[in-house]
Amino acid sequence: MTIDGKLHRFCVDYPGRMADAPETDDRLPGQAVPGQAGLSTGAVARRLGVAPTTLRSWDRRYGLGPSVREGGRHRRWSPGDIAVLEAMCRLTASGVPPAEAARQARAAVSPGPAAPAPARPAHPTESASPAEPAEPPSVPARAGGGNTLPVGGSVSRECRGLARAAVRLDAPALDDLLDRAIAAHGVAGAWEEVIMPTLRAAGRKWVTSGERYVEVEHLLSWHVSSALRRVTVRPRPASRAPSGPSAPSAPVLLACAPDETHTLPLEVLAAALAEHGAGIRMFGASVPAGAMEEAVRRTGPSAVVLWSQTRRTADPVLVRRVRATAWGVRGARVRPAVLVAGPGWRGLRLPGIARPRGLRDALDMLTAPPEPRPPDRPA
Repeated sequence: MTIDGKLHRFCVDYPGRMADAPETDDRLPGQAVPGQAGLSTGAVARRLGVAPTTLRSWDRRYGLGPSVREGGRHRRWSPGDIAVLEAMCRLTASGVPPAEAARQARAAVSPGPAAPAPARPAHPTESASPAEPAEPPSVPARAGGGNTLPVGGSVSRECRGLARAAVRLDAPALDDLLDRAIAAHGVAGAWEEVIMPTLRAAGRKWVTSGERYVEVEHLLSWHVSSALRRVTVRPRPASRAPSGPSAPSAPVLLACAPDETHTLPLEVLAAALAEHGAGIRMFGASVPAGAMEEAVRRTGPSAVVLWSQTRRTADPVLVRRVRATAWGVRGARVRPAVLVAGPGWRGLRLPGIARPRGLRDALDMLTAPPEPRPPDRPA
């Protein structure tokens, strides 16, 4: 459940704003406005996060060219042209072969018939961008290099697509790919097979590239958090009536240790528990010790999960105090089970405290039928 690299808050400002076409216009969506220059190939490439050679290759191979060519040579891309390219990027990121993606992109944006792709073959010396795979999606792509994330050659097609969308800073594609992965594999499967390998690759790219690519990791992390929260707010099926530690009357409380700001692993666990029909209370980052104890007394949870990313934030005293917190009538008071998760707890002696080895281990502990707990003996 650990990820490489720090996760920071950030803001991305997309450059450029294009003029709208006149309201009274009988041209097709892909055609340029007379007298409007449009964007250059370099500007469009920066906006989409692909190489200019990729745009030229898509033009030559699949007919995805600009509507305007000044003087027969300089390409100027209209809003309709860019809409087709954006659709092309999203489709290739999801694993659609480029030729089929080009056909679907044209059909989605323009109501007219798709233009046939030019028959002239690609020049053998012209390099292709990572956004345009040279082989079918079933063949593993090369790892790392240039404008890509080093996801490795043995990862899934979904992982490679997510990495390409992250490098392009393509927010709509990230949302779509993350939702599809969670729907197909469940939260735990999507985290282990798609999301975590991509996050680790983003962290490695940032570390090896200085300050470059930090925006890629930040955007990806934010969209991962958003996708996980969409899972937690879904209504639970009426047919699923959880009992035991996941019952609504006995929620699982999740919180970071004081001074701990890394919340993403806890967000994954919260979404996975919600997917299993569990009741959760997510308190997030840097929960003070006193507030933690008060939350336990007020909610009466069946279990408390405390996350620590580093040894500096691990607080054994807080663990013992939470474990000792009791509620209920005198003579029948109960205490919660306490789980410590994350690498920060390694090497610390915490007798009687459960330590899950990973996400699935924590899920098994928290969704298993409860064992009878003897109440406190009266003094």
